[in-house]
Amino acid sequence: MTETLLALPPIVRDVYDTVLERNPHEPEFQQAVHEVLDSISPVLEAHPQFVDGGIVERLVEPERQIMFRVPWVDDAGRLQVNRGFRVQFSSVLGPYKGGLRFHPSVNLSIIKFLGFEQIFKNALTGQGIGGAKGGSDFDPHGRSDSEVMRFCQSFMNELYRHLGEHTDVPAGDIGVGAREIGYLFGQYRKITNRHESGMFTGKGVQWGGAEVRTEATGYGAVFFVDEMLGVHGESLEGKRVAISGSGNVAIYATAKAWQLGATPVTASDSSGYIVDDAGIDVDLLRQVKEVDRARISEYAARRPSARFVEGARPWEVAVDIAIPSATQNEIDEDDARTLIANGVRAVAEGANMPSTPGAVAEFQRAGVLFGPGKAANAGGVATSALEMSQNAARQRWTFHDSEAKLRSIMKDVHDSAFDAAARYDSPGDYVVGANSAGFERVAHAMLAQGVI
Repeated sequence: MTETLLALPPIVRDVYDTVLERNPHEPEFQQAVHEVLDSISPVLEAHPQFVDGGIVERLVEPERQIMFRVPWVDDAGRLQVNRGFRVQFSSVLGPYKGGLRFHPSVNLSIIKFLGFEQIFKNALTGQGIGGAKGGSDFDPHGRSDSEVMRFCQSFMNELYRHLGEHTDVPAGDIGVGAREIGYLFGQYRKITNRHESGMFTGKGVQWGGAEVRTEATGYGAVFFVDEMLGVHGESLEGKRVAISGSGNVAIYATAKAWQLGATPVTASDSSGYIVDDAGIDVDLLRQVKEVDRARISEYAARRPSARFVEGARPWEVAVDIAIPSATQNEIDEDDARTLIANGVRAVAEGANMPSTPGAVAEFQRAGVLFGPGKAANAGGVATSALEMSQNAARQRWTFHDSEAKLRSIMKDVHDSAFDAAARYDSPGDYVVGANSAGFERVAHAMLAQGVI
């Protein structure tokens, strides 16, 4: 991300300068902090007790940062060494909660940016969970089940001492699906001699997982779009939707968009994107990416109505709605201008921080409805909290009940962000609203609990 960040208001400038000094060479983390500080200045001016209590100074510094070596042996008998991370940012509202990401791009900056975002996202859900994130630069792609198992067991051999259902509850993220969660949970159970179902979410439904957890982030992003449109008397009915990515979030955002009357027309991976004017065939997309584990071009090879565009992103396709669901900073200023020129009405971030600051500014100047990730993709962690509740009560909810609860939570998230934006003189600005609403909840709790 090479865009120049705008100057911050004086009330937060010194805090940001300290972040830059203490966290050099961490651009993703710096970007995430900048966005939040820029949004919450009106909150600090309205609540001087937050300034006097040093809330922001404490909040930008993680409560705990854990880095560790992960040695394991591959199928050829060769020793491999990866690096593991867990950044526990804030536990003021509840146990740390946030996913684990296994991907070669993982480093401390990315984990810190994700953990910082998680504080406010989790606060917005109202579910009583803190913010954390973790992962490794291990790449599970192309590895055998045995190799993934050995890596996960070694990873958990170190991380287990920092986890627990009342301490820190991880979940999945990029590269961490049902297979990885099963191996991680199994090793935790073996080491601790405790079956704490609630210390890991995203588990298999047969052994403590929640219905709708797999679908939740994608479903939730579409629900959020529907809420944004609803404020203006519109709906998803008849809208064309561009979705990036082809993992869980993208697949289930595609499925829910169809169910709500829209026509999703794109999907992508690191090799390029496909556009299908007849609408994405969800079953075929799932077969190609989840079963065959093939490149997205294989979808176009099997679908006459689709074509593959190599080395590009789907934002050049004319659509009404965009749901970026791949990775951070995948929509830049030029992409935003193209979407705007093609008539995009709303953008909801299914991924974490997929739009650069310049892109967000372009959308907002053009009057495009923009749902930031900490609000629009909060459905995943919200359903994780529901899974924790079911585990604690040893209950099982139906798919219908779980989806209804998810829909209700996403409406509350939308309304909290919408109301906070209006309260701080930025009506319709969901970035200001989401950051302000989440920050208020965290700040009040921090004041109440003292300087810790």
